Amino acid sequence: MLNLPGRGAQSQPANPYLSTQLELDLAACAEDEELLAQLQRPVTRYFEDTSQTIVTENDSPDIPYRYGVNPYRGCAHGCSYCYARPYHEYLGLSAGVDFETKIFVKLRAAQLFREWLARPKWQPEQIVFSGVTDCYQPAERQFELTRQCLQVAAECRQPIAMITKNALVTRDLDLLTDLASHQAVSVAISITSLDQELTRVLEPRTSAPQARLRAVRELSAASVPVHVMVAPIIPGLNDSEVPAILAAAAEAGAASASFTVLRLPTTLQHIFVEWLERFRPNHAPKVLTLIREMRDGRLNTAKFGERMRGAGPYAEQLAATFRAFAKKHGLDRKIPPLSAANFRPPKSGAGQGWLF
Repeated sequence: MLNLPGRGAQSQPANPYLSTQLELDLAACAEDEELLAQLQRPVTRYFEDTSQTIVTENDSPDIPYRYGVNPYRGCAHGCSYCYARPYHEYLGLSAGVDFETKIFVKLRAAQLFREWLARPKWQPEQIVFSGVTDCYQPAERQFELTRQCLQVAAECRQPIAMITKNALVTRDLDLLTDLASHQAVSVAISITSLDQELTRVLEPRTSAPQARLRAVRELSAASVPVHVMVAPIIPGLNDSEVPAILAAAAEAGAASASFTVLRLPTTLQHIFVEWLERFRPNHAPKVLTLIREMRDGRLNTAKFGERMRGAGPYAEQLAATFRAFAKKHGLDRKIPPLSAANFRPPKSGAGQGWLF
């Protein structure tokens, strides 16, 4: 088995949608040290995504928004638990190492976003960045697609809710504060653990916990509403940190908090269990037992109402603990709804505004 430092996935699980599978024969190259070194340090590569639309729509009862924008497919953050990994299989790739090393970039994101908002039939409501992969992942430093889309949003005062675990979000404080002056933005920052030794292997290319808390502090100081997501809670691994995370979030100025429980759809089960047995082997039996306890004996359920929270005594205890400490730290309130009252359609790509 290869050792892939700095990567959340440690292998390439078979893509269930492909009739032909490729397997790496390590025995055949055991003496080729140069090749093995290359295999253990896969390079992140970027590919142009030529999608003709940027805004997606969902009707899931578990998702509290209708519209989302994802400038990237795949995510170099490499979180071992990421529920978005199986989406890469639709592209003919693996949910494992491929997901975090083969990133698809929607270079026309801002143009497509402008065209969407400029449609006469658009009735402005909240749009979320990003519901699948992180809009501030490392690729954003190079391509700045999220910032370009935010510039469009600020121009027309389109309500935007952002979700990220990367402190790079503070780079765009100028645009975020502009939107905040119209009550048209909020930022949700995910904090999984305060233990950097854990996050370094669990979420290898994300911002450190203290950097995320600094981001909470800077955004709050700039009057940008900040919500902290303790997500995901992994039973038997980071569940004991819930009180400390909420206390730190409140101290940094967060306005509210929520949580989700680890979910392991399809191929992600192999990836996460492999990670667990390699990096936290002493925790593995307890973690897997508690997950199954919350999932009716399985590692996952797709049932609405349960997939994000779990079910059973342990899930109820976890939710009660979260509610108690959220209330203690004043994080049990909700951020006021975003306003579209000041929305104005953007100019078209040619600079022509809409008459009606």
